Amino acid sequence: MTPDVVRVDFAGRSYDIKIGEGLLEGVASHIAPFINRKFVAIVTDQNVAAAHLKTLQNTLQDGGIASKAIILPAGEATKSYGHFAEVCDGLLNAGVERKDSMIALGGGVIGDLTGFAAATLRRGVNFIQIPTSLLAQVDSSVGGKTGINSKLGKNLIGAFHQPRLVLIDLAVLNTLPQRQRAAGYAEVVKYGLLGHEEFYDWLDDNVTAIMAGDVAATKHAVKTSCQMKARIVALDETETGERALLNLGHTFGHALEAATGYSDTLLHGEAVAIGMVQAFGFSEMLGHCEQGLSRKVAQHLRRAGLPTHVSDIAAKLPAPAALLKLMYQDKKAEGGKLTFILASAIGKTFIAKGVEEAGVLAFLEQDAVKTGLAKP
Repeated sequence: MTPDVVRVDFAGRSYDIKIGEGLLEGVASHIAPFINRKFVAIVTDQNVAAAHLKTLQNTLQDGGIASKAIILPAGEATKSYGHFAEVCDGLLNAGVERKDSMIALGGGVIGDLTGFAAATLRRGVNFIQIPTSLLAQVDSSVGGKTGINSKLGKNLIGAFHQPRLVLIDLAVLNTLPQRQRAAGYAEVVKYGLLGHEEFYDWLDDNVTAIMAGDVAATKHAVKTSCQMKARIVALDETETGERALLNLGHTFGHALEAATGYSDTLLHGEAVAIGMVQAFGFSEMLGHCEQGLSRKVAQHLRRAGLPTHVSDIAAKLPAPAALLKLMYQDKKAEGGKLTFILASAIGKTFIAKGVEEAGVLAFLEQDAVKTGLAKP
């Protein structure tokens, strides 16, 4: 079956996102135009390797392409200095040359880490994204953001380095745990909330089908999400303007991830889900949108099985003032001032720079009381 194609347009560096079923089994023909010799290095994690690495390597071998795999631990903690060095050294030991291509086979962690290694190894080599999680398929595999985490915050070390190709095989989602599918869905609904009300309404009608693995519904959700991200990143590759809208919920969410130690206690998509509810709640408090929208967003996200409030996190969180301090490591902060993506309606968001600290702290304290984490 011929895959659907979404084009990401950059001057001299444009590439395709191919979306379909069974693409992993035909990978050799898809990547052939992008390899300089019959060899690729693959970076993946233990969970993905167990499910998909053999299929990928056998398919490559059938196409006459040799491969070397580097297998890392699964989880957000892998986006670290230590594992970045492990990947770079492994690639050099595998004989990766400047004109070679690498394959990132995995979710957002593997894609970000592999992309950053590709951006820096021998001052830049090509890489191909084969995202295996719903979250990576609709978000992190597209747009060229790569990087690792610091103990001071998420994605603070990295580079913009566009892939040569993104292959989205919807069939791999069949091996995805339901919690991971839900975490990816948070990034899908983000696109509707930030700038596409009709898509949000469609998702409201189809969330159950997507969570149940309906192929047609999932394909439409993935393709629409990729189309939106492709349009935005093509206009603003290095996030100096409109691309920041893609961070709806992330300023709150990243602080929660840091507070829970970038662990499985709170997955990235789960943090974004809570953060989007908070972003709408904060917008309500500031008078930017009508009351009740945050509740409506929370109700939708709960239908996907996502947490929606800080009280849903199975960990003791720091006080609001400490969470506020974590927010200053957000990459959108400028001149010591916080930047948030706020909403005027579902499908209408804007970049709010220089948000006053007192207002953010007041909201966090109010939110803690509202969700039962603090006394009035």
